[in-house]
Amino acid sequence: MKAFDIFRLSLSHVKKSKMRSWLTIIGIVIGVAAVVAIISIGQGMQESVQSRLGSLGADLITVTPGFSRASGGGGFGGGSAGSASINLTDKDLNVIKQVPGVLYVNGMVSGRSDMILGTEKTSVSISGIDPVVWRSMVTTQLESGRYLQSGDSNAVVIGYSLAHETFLQPITLNRPITIGNKTFKVVGIFVQSGGGFGGGGGDNAVFMPADYARDVITSNVPRNTFTSIMVKVANPELANQVASDIVTKLMPARHVNPRTRDFTVTEFAVIQQQITGVVQTISLFLAAIAAVSLLVGAVGIANTMFMSVMERTRQIGLLKALGATDNEVMKLFLMESGLFGFVGGVLGIIFGILVSVLISAVGLRAIGPGGEMNAVVTPQLLIFALVFSVFVGIISGVVPARTAAKMNPVDALRFEQ
Repeated sequence: MKAFDIFRLSLSHVKKSKMRSWLTIIGIVIGVAAVVAIISIGQGMQESVQSRLGSLGADLITVTPGFSRASGGGGFGGGSAGSASINLTDKDLNVIKQVPGVLYVNGMVSGRSDMILGTEKTSVSISGIDPVVWRSMVTTQLESGRYLQSGDSNAVVIGYSLAHETFLQPITLNRPITIGNKTFKVVGIFVQSGGGFGGGGGDNAVFMPADYARDVITSNVPRNTFTSIMVKVANPELANQVASDIVTKLMPARHVNPRTRDFTVTEFAVIQQQITGVVQTISLFLAAIAAVSLLVGAVGIANTMFMSVMERTRQIGLLKALGATDNEVMKLFLMESGLFGFVGGVLGIIFGILVSVLISAVGLRAIGPGGEMNAVVTPQLLIFALVFSVFVGIISGVVPARTAAKMNPVDALRFEQ
């Protein structure tokens, strides 16, 4: 028999048993749809994380007081004991500036304080920065206004949510606000970013010169000390080496050794890699769970094909009596099972795309106007899903097809249902 004749026979039997065929196909549809939806959403999550973390910059390094040896090496740490948290000083700032490869150094003072606008009051995050270098390090754009400049007096830049959502009335440029019993003027408002890493873009944060921040935050930060130091390197590819050099230079300057070390150096690129790795692992785990439903669909195809062999025993005997070879009989049933996989794959891809788009839309509404969680449906994913579903269909039909091919034509013709 020609391949086209085999295809027609397979298609005619699939059409003949419509109810059973559709029930079999549904199992594949569910499995393929789940795989497509989960993988596309997972890729979308990875891109969303990358875009959000991308604002951190691979060229940024942060130095913070305190060191935990229980962390097992994270942030250039290791060991078994912890150390007390001691603030960083101007001396540490100057030491870091001398490290080769360091472009900018920003001493930061962080804490919280009460903010008053009219009759409303709320607690806000305060970030005190060095306006001279902050503009060269901040990665978030402004919605309106300007960045802080050297010589600014009682000027602040605030986050998007703080300006538009926290109070009943939005905060506009040049509007006076009260923080820690001191009056400040808003000179800039950030665009919505969803984060505040790297000294910029905190949606609910207030940024002001470090000296003013010391006066308003509730925790006591002495003069010439910092709660953290942000470092921008000249070459992102050498960030690891620069971070290591910072550790080497700071230890003798702070009179500590690896056992008594009291500071932590962290590359933002390492944080990016760790978070991205976690997202990828979660996506693969969910995809593996979804693939189990494909296994259930494969069992359904195998069951249908065995039933088909039983029902068509006399037809198989007749085909063999007319000269059909074992290979042709086997191809007949493999093509039929492949059809189940193909149709289920196509429908599963369509439903998977719809589900991923729907979940993305729901996720965007949950995140808010500035959120980014679009499902990523690539041609490679669709091709893989279709090929894999056809492969599952064919593999599921191998054993029933072999059973049909090995039938004795005489016994098959005598078979009565």
